[in-house]
Amino acid sequence: MSLRFFADHCISRSITQSLKEEGYTVFWLKDHIPTDSPDEVVILKAQELDSILISLNGDFSDIVRYPPAKYKGIISLQVRNHPEVIPSLLTVLKRYLSKHPDMEYYKGKLLLVEAHRIRVRE
Repeated sequence: MSLRFFADHCISRSITQSLKEEGYTVFWLKDHIPTDSPDEVVILKAQELDSILISLNGDFSDIVRYPPAKYKGIISLQVRNHPEVIPSLLTVLKRYLSKHPDMEYYKGKLLLVEAHRIRVRE
């Protein structure tokens, strides 16, 4: 089964297109819920769609507020106001995804994707 992602409203079309080009399924937030939905609604919709949430929103990196064990996977892209790192982030992320192509692998994990590495928190 292909990896499925639920792209938060802050994820650009270039990022979602890049993931789709790799053969992944990407659901766009605005096609399912209002773009101004609270974070709690966003992550619940990702769960309903049996998808890994992918976001630039740092709130989803908070393991106290969003304990990874409760979710099917969260990917937080660590841009830190430097959009020029996005191509590097995507390279690192796509390499990682190709090594771990099973949805079950991401369950209970938070991936913090940086330009040079991915940190996994459980």
